Formats: sequence, C-alpha cells, structure tokens
Amino acid sequence: MTPPPPGKLAGTAKVGDRGQIVIPKDMRDMFGIVPGDTLLLLADVERGIAVLRNDDFVHLAETVLDARKDRRDDE
Repeated sequence: MTPPPPGKLAGTAKVGDRGQIVIPKDMRDMFGIVPGDTLLLLADVERGIAVLRNDDFVHLAETVLDARKDRRDDE
C-alpha cells in the first residue's frame, strides 16, 4: 500500500461505551494535540463531523472579527 502524501493521514477510531473515541497517535502528533486540550466538534448531517483544536478556532474567529472591525473603522 502506498503511504499517504505528506500532511495527509487516514485512520479509524472506535466509539467506547461512554461515547469516547481515541484519536490515533500519528494524528495527535500531526496537530500537536496533547492531553487536556479542548477540541471543537462541528457536525453537519450531510457532511459528517469535523474536529478542530479550540485555540485554532478562537484564533480564526478573532482574526475575522478584527478584520470586520477594521473595515467598519475605514467607513
């Protein structure tokens, strides 16, 4: 089997009795996810579930809000 290209991974995770999943180690390492990190889960009935590091999402949201504020200040 051909290895995935750099920056791409595929894996599986079983759902335990309490609804918990374990993110594969290679994926945790790729994204710097460590015990205690908060992850944001986004769900769409048609597209599935996306998992994001919460601090990455907060940074993105702050960037968007700052850009909107700057645009309003220019008006």
